[in-house]
Amino acid sequence: MADVPEEVRALAEERAARRAARDFAAADQLRDRIAGFGWRVVDHPGGYRLEPLPPPSGPRRASPREVPSALGEPVAFDATLGWIVDGWPEDVLRGIESFERHHPGRRMQHVVVDVAGTDPSVWPPGLEVWNLERGAGWAAARNAGLRRSRGRIVLVVDGSVQAEGDVLGPLERTLADPSVGICGPFGLVTEDLRNFRESEGPDVDAIEGYLMAFRRDLLASGIAFDERFRFYRSADLELSFRIKDLGLRAVVVPAPVVRHEHRAWANTPPEERERLSRRNFYRFLDRFRDRFDLTVAGSRRPPGS
Repeated sequence: MADVPEEVRALAEERAARRAARDFAAADQLRDRIAGFGWRVVDHPGGYRLEPLPPPSGPRRASPREVPSALGEPVAFDATLGWIVDGWPEDVLRGIESFERHHPGRRMQHVVVDVAGTDPSVWPPGLEVWNLERGAGWAAARNAGLRRSRGRIVLVVDGSVQAEGDVLGPLERTLADPSVGICGPFGLVTEDLRNFRESEGPDVDAIEGYLMAFRRDLLASGIAFDERFRFYRSADLELSFRIKDLGLRAVVVPAPVVRHEHRAWANTPPEERERLSRRNFYRFLDRFRDRFDLTVAGSRRPPGS
């Protein structure tokens, strides 16, 4: 198993522990996650071994780096909405339909990055769909979609989000203020750069990744998710702080949306969730652990720190 990626080894070890505890439902979920990286688990009396899956049938799936950039092209849409499918395409279809229904006449570009191998016939006409290879990390897949943006503003949208009214209008009006770099309906603040809590703002320390919006020119200037974030957790914190480090604000914008179950969270075993989340948060701290100047609280450190 010399060439097996670290993430796959860790998932396989946790699966073995789950099987030993007779938690077969969790073990099956871990088996499916391992398959998403292009490997299969073969159990035998002495334990297990990992084997690479055969190449998928059908059209070749691209690597994230093979997705060409459209950021040098002229603006052609009012907004680009970026979606990622790592399972549960029905959630993304629900979200796209809701934005289309509540924004008649608006020029919207929907960019769907699919890392789950969804049947292409699922997607309605008019979407830009990119099928990426198994095991593409969350941030790399997100960045691939962001590079296709041709909207004046760009929305990163999670499949758990459903529009209930005009969402674009409030976001566009907020981003018309050049002091604002990133905005969305769900904000976070912190006093110690270790613990974050929800805040109605308006100014906050980070915008949650359920729905975040920024001007396209930030992407052209090089802003992107840190591709070390293979799992989604804390990637929104890191991106928000990168944007704030440019001297721009993060602002909460009340918008008519509802949040459904976040499937990636709900379907990741708790121990694996905790491990991946902790690793991602340490990555955030590696870059921003002392940047109190970027917080709403300012440079004040909490007592005893």
